[in-house]
Amino acid sequence: MAKPQPPEAAAHIKVVAKNRRARFDFSIEEKVEAGLELRGSEVKALREGNAVLSDAYGIPHGTELFLVNCKISPYSSAGAYGHTDAVRSRKLLLHRKEIDRLSFKVQKGGYTLIPLSLYFKDGRAKVELALCRGKTHEDRRSDIKARESAREIDRAMKNRRR
Repeated sequence: MAKPQPPEAAAHIKVVAKNRRARFDFSIEEKVEAGLELRGSEVKALREGNAVLSDAYGIPHGTELFLVNCKISPYSSAGAYGHTDAVRSRKLLLHRKEIDRLSFKVQKGGYTLIPLSLYFKDGRAKVELALCRGKTHEDRRSDIKARESAREIDRAMKNRRR
C-alpha cells in the first residue's frame, strides 16, 4: 500500500497555512481531509494567505463538526459588505460516517481534532484534520531524545564517508 503524501506534495495543491506547533504538542493518531464551508470573500482572503491555525480545533455539535478559532482575516480589497467575522465557527464538510466516527472518538475516547494545514486542492478549500491526544512532558522529552540521537547517527555516518 502506498504511503500517503503530505498535502503540499502534489502539484495541484496550494498550502495556505500550517499548524507546526500541533506536531509538538500532540501525538497524532490519524489524519482526515475535510472541506470548509466559507462565506463572502473568505475564499479570496485565503488565496491571499490570511489564515491562522495556531489556536484552532474541531468540535462536534449535534450531527455536524465545526472548526473553531480558525482566524481568516478579511480580504483587503473587499467592500463593506464582504466582511464576515474573522474568528467565527466554520462547518466542516465530511461524510456522515466520518462525522459519526470522529464525534464518537472526541466525546468518548479523549481525543481532540486539531487542524494541521489549510490548503486549496483543485480549487477547493480543504483542511487536514488530525485526531490527536495531548503529549505529556515525558513524551516530549523522549521525542527530543530520539531526534537528537538520529542527528548524531547522521553526523557519524557523514563523517565516516569522508
